[in-house]
Amino acid sequence: MKENFKLIATAAAGIEALVGRELRDLGIDCRVENGRAYFNGDMRTIAKTNLWLRCADRVKIIVGEFEAKTFEELFQGVFTLDWDNYLPLDAAFPVAGKSVRSTLYAVSDVQAITKKAIAKRLQEIYHRPENVPLPETGALYQLEVSILKDKVTVTLDTTGDSLFKRGYRVSKGGAPIKENMAAAIIMLTNWYPDKPFYDPTCGSGTFCIEAALKGMNIAPGFNREFACEAWDWFNSESFDEVRDEAEGLANYDVKLDILGCDIDGRMIEVAKHNAEEAGLSDVITFKQMRLEDFTTTKENGVIVSNPPYGDRLLTEEEVTKIYQAMGKVYRPLSTWSKYILTSDLNFEKKYGERATKKRKLYNGALRVDLYQYWGKRAKKSEKSLINAEK
Repeated sequence: MKENFKLIATAAAGIEALVGRELRDLGIDCRVENGRAYFNGDMRTIAKTNLWLRCADRVKIIVGEFEAKTFEELFQGVFTLDWDNYLPLDAAFPVAGKSVRSTLYAVSDVQAITKKAIAKRLQEIYHRPENVPLPETGALYQLEVSILKDKVTVTLDTTGDSLFKRGYRVSKGGAPIKENMAAAIIMLTNWYPDKPFYDPTCGSGTFCIEAALKGMNIAPGFNREFACEAWDWFNSESFDEVRDEAEGLANYDVKLDILGCDIDGRMIEVAKHNAEEAGLSDVITFKQMRLEDFTTTKENGVIVSNPPYGDRLLTEEEVTKIYQAMGKVYRPLSTWSKYILTSDLNFEKKYGERATKKRKLYNGALRVDLYQYWGKRAKKSEKSLINAEK
């Protein structure tokens, strides 16, 4: 049984640095590259990262790496890997594949050769005749063979369903943002649990729920299971330990000011349902309201919005009206910071103000920009300071 592993946390393009930050916050050294962060660890590390990473997609074990320009080199490279440390006789081991700028460019052939090499090696390990197929009736061991510039990387997915599937979304709207992308955007803001948080186009409530999970320091994967928990060689006590630890680290007593609104009353009911599933129905306020009707005397708040844009449900004219309304309502809130996600390249013109900063992201396959408007932090008045001292 292996005790230490080479690991990868995969992520959407543009947010891998945030995954790196999360790993370091967990006390794990890492190296960040395009779409992934590399690190080392044991089974407890695998359990901890699956449970705690808010922005990543998956945590994978690197089974092996080697160069291959021919199918024979691919076969032999895969065959010689230490499969006896990973796959039992009855393992179900589908092989996904991809190839970029490599001599072996036919992905279906790459997958087939990889599968054949693994099967032959397992037949040798478990003394099975070559003409008898392996059963593949046991737990799932999802493999991937990836070739980049003739370098082959074979990985084993420990996660199962992507990490964005927290387990609380029982209902969704027409174009929901993924939970891990929402968490990443919140990490890019200047929001802290002592500040008001407002989503004027909350839809199914993802931003608000992710903010509450972060604000209460609740592990995002606390209420779900992971593929590696079904593996007979994986130490189940690792997950028991990190779940117990996570329960102790959660701050259920922190007071949060989180409001989600939507013009569609049906979506408000969906958001409430999801918040209830997450155990946060008493933490978040959801209200049916037009964004034009938002008023507040609070200061130093944060607005995060993923409004419908031209290729998401609404016409160009309808979208323009939303952005114009946002500018009119939110620009006067000088101490509030606003973060608006859209693919509309003319957003700033419609909103009526240039962003403090703009960051390129990908919402699925769609290129989007996060327009950031930083507020001027209000200083506490002398009266409020005296009251605070009392």
